[in-house]
Amino acid sequence: MLGRQYKKLLDRMPAGVFAFDDKLRIRFSNAAFRRLFPGRAKGTGNLKRAIGCAEECEICGKGASCAGCTFRRVMRAAVRDNAEKTETVSAGVRLAGRTDRVAVRIRILPADGKGKLFLGLTDGSYRTEIEREMLSARQMQRRLLPAGKSVGGVSYSYLYIPSLEIGGDLPDVYELDGRTYGILADVSGKGISAGMLSAFVRAGFDRREPSLAKALGKLSEKFRELNQDERSYITVAAVSIDERAGKIRYVSAGHNAPILLRSGQGINEIESPAPPISNWIPDFAYEEREISFSKGDILVLLTDGVTECPNASGDRFGIERAESVLLQSRSAEDFIGKLKNALGVFSGGSLSDDVTAMAFDL
Repeated sequence: MLGRQYKKLLDRMPAGVFAFDDKLRIRFSNAAFRRLFPGRAKGTGNLKRAIGCAEECEICGKGASCAGCTFRRVMRAAVRDNAEKTETVSAGVRLAGRTDRVAVRIRILPADGKGKLFLGLTDGSYRTEIEREMLSARQMQRRLLPAGKSVGGVSYSYLYIPSLEIGGDLPDVYELDGRTYGILADVSGKGISAGMLSAFVRAGFDRREPSLAKALGKLSEKFRELNQDERSYITVAAVSIDERAGKIRYVSAGHNAPILLRSGQGINEIESPAPPISNWIPDFAYEEREISFSKGDILVLLTDGVTECPNASGDRFGIERAESVLLQSRSAEDFIGKLKNALGVFSGGSLSDDVTAMAFDL
């Protein structure tokens, strides 16, 4: 792509330089760029290979964390608009046997006028304590996610894609007194503040309380002790599944209604109108309800990051599309896989909010 003399010339430049194509493959990088990403970095190839990205994904761009990759996002934006883009991007890399965070400000320019080749210039890199703390917070938050595929004899699957490095959604699955509990919370805001509030939910929701309504009431009391302003709130959808009795107990706090796909009978949205946990209606009493289910049904919980996911035209994914995907699904795992693909196609791979969904095989 570049002559040997040009490569030598670029290698002597103190600033990092890289070139990539419209498939986001890095075709060339100079010595200064490669020095920014030591360790496993190769300097060319897909982004993961070129910079030695330490994120846990087998295929670059296909992992759960890839949707929040700022490096990939600005490259994609330059290709999409065939225009200059400037942004500070960051990536997790392996340095001296540990994962560290490298941040670099890059400027991307169209290089051939055809939208096929782009040139990236770096203004220098910096590694700060804040970046390291962000990485630690992200890793800690991921350790709070459900670990298995079955709890209390109930199989489940879930999708969790934070729009930023720290997410504000919190899925949780656990067993109590022979029942399987599923909790899906979504907090206001984004980034660090949302991550802190989601950690509060994880610590404040009483897993030892069999009554979902009482557990939400206790969480609401603890929330009021934080003295948050009116912009801060938490939405929650919570269910308990009793396999032996064939019953689902559920409660909602300003969240999307749980969805039950009845085998051979279609969709049933489980409505339970109630306000979010906030300071708006501090003494609100949450009410637990019950519904029966049959073998082969699928129960789904969604955050508004799914239903309000926009496409390039500004249209929303909507509950109807989510239900259409569910109607075509054979199991909880099949639904989550199909939903992830449908959201990726609809949004073009660019997510503006945290996306979380949980599904249970009944």
